[in-house]
Amino acid sequence: MSEFIEALQQIAKEKDIPLDTLIETVESALATAYKRNNNSTGEVKVRIDSGRSAASPFRVFCEKTVVDEVFDENNEITLTDARAINPEILVGETLVYDVPQGNFGRIAAQTAKQVVVQRIREAERKKVFDEFNERVGEVVTGTVQRREGRNVIIGLGKLDALLPVQEQVETEPYKFNDRIKVYVLEVRDSPKGPQVIVSRTHPSLIRRLFELEVPEIADGIVTIKSVAREPGARSKIAVVSRDEKVDPVGACVGHRGSRVQAVVNEMYDEKIDIVRWNADTAAFIGEALSPAKAVTVNVNEEAKSAFVVVPDSQLSLAIGKSGQNVRLAARLTGWRIDIRSEAQVARAALMSMTDHLGDSDGDEAVTAPRRSAASDAAELLRQAEVPDAEESIEETAEEDQA
Repeated sequence: MSEFIEALQQIAKEKDIPLDTLIETVESALATAYKRNNNSTGEVKVRIDSGRSAASPFRVFCEKTVVDEVFDENNEITLTDARAINPEILVGETLVYDVPQGNFGRIAAQTAKQVVVQRIREAERKKVFDEFNERVGEVVTGTVQRREGRNVIIGLGKLDALLPVQEQVETEPYKFNDRIKVYVLEVRDSPKGPQVIVSRTHPSLIRRLFELEVPEIADGIVTIKSVAREPGARSKIAVVSRDEKVDPVGACVGHRGSRVQAVVNEMYDEKIDIVRWNADTAAFIGEALSPAKAVTVNVNEEAKSAFVVVPDSQLSLAIGKSGQNVRLAARLTGWRIDIRSEAQVARAALMSMTDHLGDSDGDEAVTAPRRSAASDAAELLRQAEVPDAEESIEETAEEDQA
């Protein structure tokens, strides 16, 4: 085998490029260089044959179509000229014949050098681009390399990925040499090579981390139905099991919380609530407000909204700091959620009942059936134009301060 082939094998190993791809790239580059230096016409091609002698591992040949009358000298040849090379060829067939290599050795060493190097770089970039383009939506492990302005550069081995400022979590330090897992958001093909954009804020990062930590999710026994996240603060995930014998929440939590804790540690102590998904919307909304426990959940299918009543002691817990818990629950379920305590519902019911008695005749007031405050609470508050979840949060905050 020639030294040239051995050199190609070495390059293929170092650059992690398949030898066949590398040989095709070099063949194309050498053909271009040959035509440029020899002013050759026609479709000149080069083939590298590992079985040829070390002195000349190349075959340079040309392909032309045999015709009666030539209109394109680069791709056509007359029958007379073609039979001078191959006496048995016919019109319409393709003539393949070797062309003189001339000073092809010097061309390969000089003129073709830059072309070959450039083509190898292009092949290497394409391979890296294809590799990472297939991993969009996955989680990869990288090392913090440096900062460029407000952006962070993450080393992924073969290339450096960009963690833009909008994809960073404000509370995370990103210290030099820290090993972190990032979500592959996008791969761009730029003139300087493939550019990988990664994220630490994407909700699917939580989903992928649980897939890595929980075998039941990877096997498809447990499914993550939805994810809601406020990066750096809190996340909620809804899970369901296909096997009645497998508890989806327990599978994600792990023995003594080992599995969820591994994800929490990777996310720099971001709190994660794992709730059980339910096909019953009311039940699912009640679960989504965890750790608070709902007393009743009334849903309005047309408005896709829910009215939730919670114990007085759990109103602040259900709403969360600055409304975070109810906001995440709304994102997790896809429903608008309004929360009231039992005391608020009772007050609203009492006020409505008093107004009713005041507007009625004495006899009618005595004989009229009295409605249950608990059963009519949602309707009474709706009639009073109950504000949405954000307004409820502000109102509750003012009551707490008072």
